[in-house]
Amino acid sequence: MPTIAAGEVQLYVRAKLGFCNCTTGVADDTDLEQMGDLALIGKTTPIGAGREIVVGPMQGRSRAYRVEGNGNAALSFAFNQRCDMVAATALVGRGVPGSLEPAVLAFLNSDRMLKWAEIALGL
Repeated sequence: MPTIAAGEVQLYVRAKLGFCNCTTGVADDTDLEQMGDLALIGKTTPIGAGREIVVGPMQGRSRAYRVEGNGNAALSFAFNQRCDMVAATALVGRGVPGSLEPAVLAFLNSDRMLKWAEIALGL
């Protein structure tokens, strides 16, 4: 992902086919933690409650976290279409990760990323 005004963001995105609850999707913060990829970056602590997001035709949640041990922060996103979902994790440096969420969401909603999600999820 390119550099955003507030600093560099490393964004990791992957499709998870058949991984989502087909009825409720990513309904709450517990779902987000179970379906997201934060475990891949180490131990994290939430910074406040998550919130609902929309990425193209998909609905989901996002939440900010503090990465323990290095002072960095992360944003976790999960959104679904039927039983399939996309998990995205944005690693950011020190600071307020919530302030970068609109820029990351704008990138996830870009034509390039929506086309990728369409292909990856078989929409």
